Amino acid sequence: MPCGEPLPKSNVSDGLATYRHGPFRASAAYDRPVALFQLEYASSCPVEESWRRLTDWPRHAAVVPLTRVTVRTPPPTGEGTVFVARSGMGPVAFDDPMEVVIWRPPLDGSAGRCRLVKRGTFVTGWAEIEVRPVTGGGSRVLWQEDLNVRWLPRFLDRPLGWAGRWMFGRAVEGLLRPASPGAA
Repeated sequence: MPCGEPLPKSNVSDGLATYRHGPFRASAAYDRPVALFQLEYASSCPVEESWRRLTDWPRHAAVVPLTRVTVRTPPPTGEGTVFVARSGMGPVAFDDPMEVVIWRPPLDGSAGRCRLVKRGTFVTGWAEIEVRPVTGGGSRVLWQEDLNVRWLPRFLDRPLGWAGRWMFGRAVEGLLRPASPGAA
């Protein structure tokens, strides 16, 4: 099976969604709405290729509608790398600046882990990407996201989690596919 072909039944782990309010409240530090969720996918790509595709920050713009990504620090990516995803159209747009705070790429077929901290004024939280090798070839991707949209009422936490899982699920699937010929 060529690298990038979907493996049978990737798991969008809706059952693993957790919300930081009510019985799942993890810390009094979270006084604003926060949705914590995770996604899990299987890829036919080796761990190094899945890692490369998921951490190609400008490529995220190709899979997230109405978004462009600008890396603000010189290559290569590592701890301290900063990039900004600008989403929206015209005056109805916002910047989502992110900083890489943990960067452990896979070496010799081992697992890789990256943690991003969202440093914006509108969207805050963090994302963690982990890519592990699978016995027999391929890789397993775990994407965890702690998403906070400021000024969003708490009763919208669950819909925010659903929307986040849907949007990031589509993004991960798109990133794991090979780039189209001629695509940036």
